[in-house]
Amino acid sequence: MLSIDPKEISTPQLHGYLLGAVAPRPICFASTVDSNGNVNLSPYSFFNVFSANPPIMIFSPARRVRGNTTKHTLENVLETKEVVINIVSHSMVQQMSLSSTEYAQGVNEFVKAGFTEMKSDIVTPPRVAEAPVQFECKVNDVIALGTEGGAGNLVIAEVVKLHVSEDILDAEGKIDPVKIDTVSRLGGNWYSRARDGLFEVEKPLRTLGIGVDGLPDSIRLSTILTGNDLGMLGNVEQLPATEEILAFINSSEKYESLLKAFSVQDIHRKAQSLLNEGNSHEAITLLMAKDITDNNK
Repeated sequence: MLSIDPKEISTPQLHGYLLGAVAPRPICFASTVDSNGNVNLSPYSFFNVFSANPPIMIFSPARRVRGNTTKHTLENVLETKEVVINIVSHSMVQQMSLSSTEYAQGVNEFVKAGFTEMKSDIVTPPRVAEAPVQFECKVNDVIALGTEGGAGNLVIAEVVKLHVSEDILDAEGKIDPVKIDTVSRLGGNWYSRARDGLFEVEKPLRTLGIGVDGLPDSIRLSTILTGNDLGMLGNVEQLPATEEILAFINSSEKYESLLKAFSVQDIHRKAQSLLNEGNSHEAITLLMAKDITDNNK
């Protein structure tokens, strides 16, 4: 067995051990606003509930190891003392992951990730309408655990109102763990689905996805593609150029005939299959090729 002195290894290496071992961890999907009203949405897995009376939840936006900078969520709660903690179900995990992209200050991750803002009753930050449970919170305190990169900041949030979807309740009015279908974080790209086990979602740390709002309306408003599908498509860094799409159409008789003969819904189902296989680029190219083919009829 390895015996390690935390002071003798790098912070990223220590971070990997901590997150790989302390798992699975619930996810705090925090929506906040700054003093100018700009909305921010970001997930955190240093999170749990710590008290029922008063109802207290604590999450920790850590200082970035690279550059030792702070996150917008931390800056916002220090300014406004309010946060909404949204619970993440499996049906929204890809969009949630997309929202963790390091977008510039002032960019609304609700829009980028394709989530719906819902007005809160007591606090200013909006709720995520797609979340099965939403906790409106006042921030009682923020405790900085250090000043170097990787140091946590404990946000002590008191629940002042909670909203629970009736769809996740059992016959006794309690939250059904199968119906709520929560996900949790492990180390690296790994997640756990409470009812089914492990799966992997690539974190958008080194990419700047175009966001769901960057997709053409024909794709974004699809009746076939799910929120998870749109989350994966929104993680591409740029849409394929027209020349690339035309080359794609002409490169295979199979695709050319498929695009002409099949309906939009059929093509969207084919793209969905490609996404399930992890081929986002081919999926987005196929979807846009269908638009070009139909427009040229």
